[in-house]
Amino acid sequence: MINSIFNLLRFNRKNWKAVALCLFAATVFWFFNALNKNYTTNISFPIKFDYDQENYIAVRPLPQVVRINVTGMGWDLFRRSLGVKVPPLIIPLERPVDVRKIVGTTLPALFANQVERLEINFVLTDTLHVAIEPKGRRWISLTVDTPSILFRKGYVMTSDATVEPDSIYIEGPWNLVKSISEPVYIKIQQRNIDETFQNDLEVKFLNDELIKRNPPTVRVSFDVDQLREITDSVKLVLLNLPKGARPSLALRELPCTFAIPQRYISSYHRDSLKAVVDLKNFSRGVKRVQPVLQGLPPYSRVIQVDSVFVKF
Repeated sequence: MINSIFNLLRFNRKNWKAVALCLFAATVFWFFNALNKNYTTNISFPIKFDYDQENYIAVRPLPQVVRINVTGMGWDLFRRSLGVKVPPLIIPLERPVDVRKIVGTTLPALFANQVERLEINFVLTDTLHVAIEPKGRRWISLTVDTPSILFRKGYVMTSDATVEPDSIYIEGPWNLVKSISEPVYIKIQQRNIDETFQNDLEVKFLNDELIKRNPPTVRVSFDVDQLREITDSVKLVLLNLPKGARPSLALRELPCTFAIPQRYISSYHRDSLKAVVDLKNFSRGVKRVQPVLQGLPPYSRVIQVDSVFVKF
């Protein structure tokens, strides 16, 4: 008897199809019948906070879901669990700054009229934490953080760094907006700069995701040139000599090394260069003084200059 049944199923494919259809029909009937009964289960519902977003801003991400134990028809529970066309539950905040947390036990009464065809038994989520502040708005000035710029060796900035526009309008949590000091420094991340710089850079802040900027980027530009190193001897000049002093110097000219941007080489004249020793408030005796080179073209750099001994 059993062998006959197996043989029948093994060799007659039409019987297999009939059996499969019967099983499918039975499963569908059982499934639809089960969905017509009442059940109790836990479901995650999306939530949305209703507050004046024009004048207030959340300083931390607001909760997105709440877990609720509900009872209802299988069809409704199935649809809710799949999240198909499920509108979020609304939590109104008339005075959002004053609300820091919402206890879960206070939510069933709020949600009762928002959950159709389901009975709320209790809220599983213990507490919803909220952090909302008034919005602050202000104009803020910008400048380039020039000391942090990294040039290729032997190159130097040969103009002022410009920012266009030189101020932007910002909006964000009031406590954060008012704590920003001016000017805001724009850092240039590029390294080994050896040519004229002109790039659009993003204006960044701490807690950058909370600050809205208009515009978000500005154009930074400055000139760059190669330095040419020169070694020469320049005359020593004494300033602010004490009355009646007769200073004694071991030399009248001082060897020094300096670097001049290539574009200013033609404006360099040895006769216009001097090493200045300021003797203001100098008392009698011997003093070692560091001369200051004067008369170099713009954006030049002093590489080496020896100190001198002054005696009187």
